[in-house]
Amino acid sequence: MISVSIVNVTSYTGSELLRLLSQHPQFVVTSVTARSAAGKRLGEVFPQLHTRTNTRVDPDLVIKEEPEQTDLAFVCLPHAAAAESVVTLIERGTRVVDLSADFRLRDASLYEEWYKHTHPAPGLLETAVYGLCERYRASIEGALLVANPGCYATAAILGLIPALAMGIIGPDVIIDAKSGVSGAGRSLTLGTHYAEANEDVSAYSLSGHRHLPEITQELEAAALAGGHPVNRSLRITFIPHLIPMTRGILATCYADLDQDAMQRVSTTVGVRSLYEEYYADEPFVQVVDQPPHTKWTYGSNQCLVYPMVDMRTRRFLVISCLDNLVKGAAGQAIQNANRLYGIPEASGLPAVPLYP
Repeated sequence: MISVSIVNVTSYTGSELLRLLSQHPQFVVTSVTARSAAGKRLGEVFPQLHTRTNTRVDPDLVIKEEPEQTDLAFVCLPHAAAAESVVTLIERGTRVVDLSADFRLRDASLYEEWYKHTHPAPGLLETAVYGLCERYRASIEGALLVANPGCYATAAILGLIPALAMGIIGPDVIIDAKSGVSGAGRSLTLGTHYAEANEDVSAYSLSGHRHLPEITQELEAAALAGGHPVNRSLRITFIPHLIPMTRGILATCYADLDQDAMQRVSTTVGVRSLYEEYYADEPFVQVVDQPPHTKWTYGSNQCLVYPMVDMRTRRFLVISCLDNLVKGAAGQAIQNANRLYGIPEASGLPAVPLYP
């Protein structure tokens, strides 16, 4: 068995890790932290953990302020604070999957520009592996530090990677994305109060969301790796929206078909065939034959992708959706941890969503 600690277990991602790890065949949670709940038992904070069935999470486990020694740690702290915790854990010899943004960007100056904070551990950026199994599977296995992708970034990247890797679209890309309110985290804010968010839809971060440089970094890298680098830097417009639902992200992405590629993939059938081939061996990315709903991924580690060609405008479109707390956060973190230890990626992860 592999011992696991969850740093900041009372966050939404921390509590989702608890839910998923409770049934994992090889990971056992032996340490949890949360300064606001230190000294309490897990079962006091999460009464849903009390069950008569076998579980890898002990409801009598006491929440501490600092993590104990374990083989693996999931860090669910905000940016900057996460990096400081990661440094301490790595010095102990603990492997880390970091769910913050601290190690996603390879360029420390880019991190400082977008997060308005001097990076606490720039030296680790060289060794951190971006935790998207669909791209970096070989690099993740055996790594010391995995940077779990952002939720919006995961949806956008998985939706667009095949098109860029195979050179069928140009450099101008629009990403229109919607997210449930759990994506804002558990801390109280005016905009996520029920009376404020209910029956309301709003766009935000119009001047630039923090997941944009992450999306750009990975899409440009995918185009280069596929041998189809765009003829100039990607020009991505990314507009997120808040939707009055608990979970889910739906991203609708638009781009012009590349003129040289139009004869190869000028129809929806053509691009769907390309996507099915690209994701043929991926356990958690499914190419679907109708526009997906967020409800179809609720509680699962699936990302559903629907590519098409608008025959009227000759424009490429792809819709992708996922559960922001699972494939967009905790589920992907466990998928990465599975890969880290050479365990089958699907271990402990729900493939079938909840419905209705």
